[in-house]
Amino acid sequence: MKNILMGSCLIMATAFFSGGCQQSHGEIEKSDLGFCLSDTISSMIKLDTARVQEVQNELKLSGKVTFDEQKVFKIYPLVGGNVIDVKAELGDQVKQGQVLAVIHSSEIADFEQQLTNAQSNLLLADKNLSTAEDMYKSGLTSERDYVIAQKEKSKAQAEVKRINEIFKIYNIGKASDYVVKAPASGFLVEKKINRDMQIRPDNTDNIFTISNLNDIWVLANVYETDIAKIKEGYKATISVLSYPDKVFTGKVDKIYNVLDPETRVMKVRIKLDNSDFALKPEMFANVTIHYPEDKHMVAVPARSVIFDKNRNFIMVYRKRCDIDTRPVELYKTVNQTAYVQTGLKPGETVISDYQLLVYDALND
Repeated sequence: MKNILMGSCLIMATAFFSGGCQQSHGEIEKSDLGFCLSDTISSMIKLDTARVQEVQNELKLSGKVTFDEQKVFKIYPLVGGNVIDVKAELGDQVKQGQVLAVIHSSEIADFEQQLTNAQSNLLLADKNLSTAEDMYKSGLTSERDYVIAQKEKSKAQAEVKRINEIFKIYNIGKASDYVVKAPASGFLVEKKINRDMQIRPDNTDNIFTISNLNDIWVLANVYETDIAKIKEGYKATISVLSYPDKVFTGKVDKIYNVLDPETRVMKVRIKLDNSDFALKPEMFANVTIHYPEDKHMVAVPARSVIFDKNRNFIMVYRKRCDIDTRPVELYKTVNQTAYVQTGLKPGETVISDYQLLVYDALND
């Protein structure tokens, strides 16, 4: 197979470069001027300029997808009672105000009785005030009695208002029912309630949790040796097993400046837009943090570097008949950029496409 590939390279090189005495139009030759590119290969190669850039580096971390805690809503039962209906299931997308469950409660029945009594007291206080006002105007009662009647009506109105506010807070429906509604739109990510379940009045557990998954967090683990490399605002790219060909991009927006005493790692948070709901809480995530080093070097496209005979080479282009095979020493390669320590100067032009064909023909 290797011989076939080498043979193919030689055939392609023969097609693109003229060598020897052939002198057809559009081709160039190895003459006294040295090696020259043909018109065909000149139109195919790509040239790039070596530039001094700040060295960028990468830090590979592991992490997981989790909720945006600022958009998580835990729902607790305000009363005890018997669950007579559950209208949402785990994973459902719900809207704000949507009914999630109905609980029949004796506590609600007590509130209803209180409301009935308060409304009766208000009617009585209103009638007493009307009578006291007529008598006061007729001079049959004192101003003090009239003021007392006004205060009694105000007190009755306040009691009715208080109980109505309780009805609003408890979402009280018909027949002593407490209606549990979604406080915000999102996905039901936790459910601890079922039909015919009995809820104690002293229950302290939430029965539902809603999270808005439009925004999501990725929490990444940073070991002690890498803590100094991380700063807020650094670009982060994330990949997950479910979407191996997709890269999610965000920024480090919070550094938790404490270490877990068991794992000896520090957490950093990356906030991501998740409007398509592709990312799910608890997914494992591979996180790459992109950060600058405190140095500048000559940089070229990584594809322009040729590795041969345990050395790195770059094809330096000046003219069609003036091309050098330049040995270089690399500092590192990050993504699509190679940083050159020695062998290349800023401003020099390098071949970054079809450079291998040029290299093979020139060093044959």
